[in-house]
Amino acid sequence: MVKFAAVALVLQLPLIGLTTKISPRSTHTAPTPAGADRIRADQWHLSYLKVAQAQQISKGDGVVVAVPDTGVDPHPDLSYNLLTGIDIVAGGSGNGQKDSNSHGTSMAGLIAAHGGSDGAGALGIAPHSKILPIMSSTPDNLGEADDLAAAIEYATSSRAQVINVSSGGASTPRLVRAVDAALAANIIVVAAAGNVPHQPVSYPASEEGVIAVGGIDRSGQHAAVSVTGPEIDVVAPAVDIYSTSYDGKYSKGTGTSSATAIVAGAAALIRSKYPYLPAREVAHRLTATAVDKGPPGRDDEYGYGLIDLVAALTADVPPLGFESVSAPAGAGASTTAGARPGDDGAGATARGVVTLAVIVAVGVGWALVARRRRRGDDPPPRISR
Repeated sequence: MVKFAAVALVLQLPLIGLTTKISPRSTHTAPTPAGADRIRADQWHLSYLKVAQAQQISKGDGVVVAVPDTGVDPHPDLSYNLLTGIDIVAGGSGNGQKDSNSHGTSMAGLIAAHGGSDGAGALGIAPHSKILPIMSSTPDNLGEADDLAAAIEYATSSRAQVINVSSGGASTPRLVRAVDAALAANIIVVAAAGNVPHQPVSYPASEEGVIAVGGIDRSGQHAAVSVTGPEIDVVAPAVDIYSTSYDGKYSKGTGTSSATAIVAGAAALIRSKYPYLPAREVAHRLTATAVDKGPPGRDDEYGYGLIDLVAALTADVPPLGFESVSAPAGAGASTTAGARPGDDGAGATARGVVTLAVIVAVGVGWALVARRRRRGDDPPPRISR
């Protein structure tokens, strides 16, 4: 049978009052609930990605993110946005809301944790989005590829707008069909590249159309654990990432699992801001506004670069098929036509641009080519008004 494993290695911390859960690919160290008063400050990726500024524009309202994983425990920091899900594997509560490992709860928190009203607790990238929990991996953080396929099928039939796959392995025919069906249903699929350097990018991250996520460390450099390869699209923080855990506790993790959940949260922000934007254009907006790192242009360590939440939400990005190496940022038709009516361009003209973008996307497929890349010292693309 084809096995899947979550791609997060969570480090041990010598903290007071620890509960430690160990599994083959995911080891979580969970502080007691008293850690709620300091967890926000420990979430270094929030300031690094300017999350507060991005959340002034979008918080993920109206977006459902499916999390096929080890289940999602009903953490206080997720109490407002955890939906009733399903168990694909035995051992859960039947609704996806049990997690004996901590991995799934951690990923859900990175995406959508809202913390407490006093500013304590964990904060996710898209705190107004909803989490659809799907228990598709056992408490030891391993699962069958066809169980992941069943989870993705459930997410598709439940009309999730984003699917976060913080795991990887080999493919099976059913899993390939499930991923293809999700993409065909206009769902954004985000998946982890993997944590075994010098190995190929894991499936489904290697699948064409899936946003493949690599990781960076605290210094902004390639994370040592992150797999590299030609399929990498973007990178996000992946080292010393704090989030929610089971029993109201918190965890600290390292791996492309965490980076993937952060990118899934970013996709939720964009989809909320631009609800009529096709999934491929959401991915395009993430890659086109990413801050280029490493050698100029796309490379196998950083893909198109580090996600830029604010630019992804505000920049005037030409749709697929209109981008050009020589064209200045903001040239051509803009994908801001995917906004709500009355937001950044409504009416018949906007709808016409959206239709054109869809047609072009079909014509060029998933070829993310000839984009103007941003270097770290470049100004962001022109802002849409």
